[in-house]
Amino acid sequence: MSTKDYLEKDYYKALGVAKTAKPAEIKAAYRKLARKYHPDANKGDSSAEERFKEISEAYSVLSDEKRRKEYDEARSMFGGGFRVPAGAQRPGQGGFGGFDLGDIFSGAGDASGRLGDLFGGVFGGGNTRTTSANRPRRGADVETETTLSFSDAIDGTTVALRLTGEGPCPTCHGTGAKAGTVPRMCPSCHGTGQESRNQGSFGITEPCHECRGRGMVVDDPCPTCSGSGHAMSSRTIQTRIPAGVADGQRIKIAGKGAPGERGGPAGDLYVRVHVKPHPVFGRSGANLTVTVPVTFAELALGAEVKVPSHKGAPVTVRIPSGTPNGRTFRVAGKGVRRKDGTTGGMLVTVEVMVPQNLNGKARNAIEDLREATAGADPREELLERAKEA
Repeated sequence: MSTKDYLEKDYYKALGVAKTAKPAEIKAAYRKLARKYHPDANKGDSSAEERFKEISEAYSVLSDEKRRKEYDEARSMFGGGFRVPAGAQRPGQGGFGGFDLGDIFSGAGDASGRLGDLFGGVFGGGNTRTTSANRPRRGADVETETTLSFSDAIDGTTVALRLTGEGPCPTCHGTGAKAGTVPRMCPSCHGTGQESRNQGSFGITEPCHECRGRGMVVDDPCPTCSGSGHAMSSRTIQTRIPAGVADGQRIKIAGKGAPGERGGPAGDLYVRVHVKPHPVFGRSGANLTVTVPVTFAELALGAEVKVPSHKGAPVTVRIPSGTPNGRTFRVAGKGVRRKDGTTGGMLVTVEVMVPQNLNGKARNAIEDLREATAGADPREELLERAKEA
């Protein structure tokens, strides 16, 4: 990204968010627009493709805390009408009130060097450094989504992810030149990608007008990318989703994002996982959950009941006599495998199933039970506590 892009392009407007937008708002806006303008959803629509490139570029800057800060600072300084008073001197030649402007805008206090390059060029102090136009730059991070079955999320699986984004043109391999030709060094900037011009008492450095900051001139452009060296492309990668992934979890896959520029490393790929619900099992952390219907007699008298397990034989759970409805039992080793290799348990909750239809014999037996267990009202204490409150 050239400094000219930073000054001329409004990335907040491209995503439709305020300058004070939180990272979550920026991500939500990008995902909404990316779905709308994705090339796969707009076959043959060049305007949608350009819009997709625009929002992708904006997100790559605003989603990165450091790059967003640099962008905001650059636009605030120049976009807000920054001017240098007449007589201002270059670094090493004095300055305002005797201090050196180069001390302010040098790369010593700038982790990335982008602002140092920008202001160094303004005050004529950027020639001794490697310019940002020629510095290798890391590719942008990419985010995608995938949906797994409950079983695949528990056991782990390999999925195919189709990624679409801007990368080196497949026809010219990023040179921008037609097959059989090569770009030549820009005669205006001699390959630096930048040019300087005088502005009164100081000089300003900006991207070369002839090569637009690339340092090369293409005489016979590639018909696929029109000489830009970039094109929208799709690729499919096989990715291993680890066992035990949870719904909504974000998995980082290093080096599988957008390719870098000028020899820089590729960005990272982030996969947001969605897990389909299971008709029997639920999940609580590393534990599986299941609700098992039982009879009143089994809770009152005690019993041994069979409980299903995930991809295994049923297990037997012993219910002690007098067990209250809703009690949960834990079966060790029947849950989700953790990162450290241990396995969670299965939480079995018992729930009384009340019979809907009673024959005469069953009804008489329940009537006899009611008479045999008649005593104090079990709700009496509850009612008394309610009065006290």
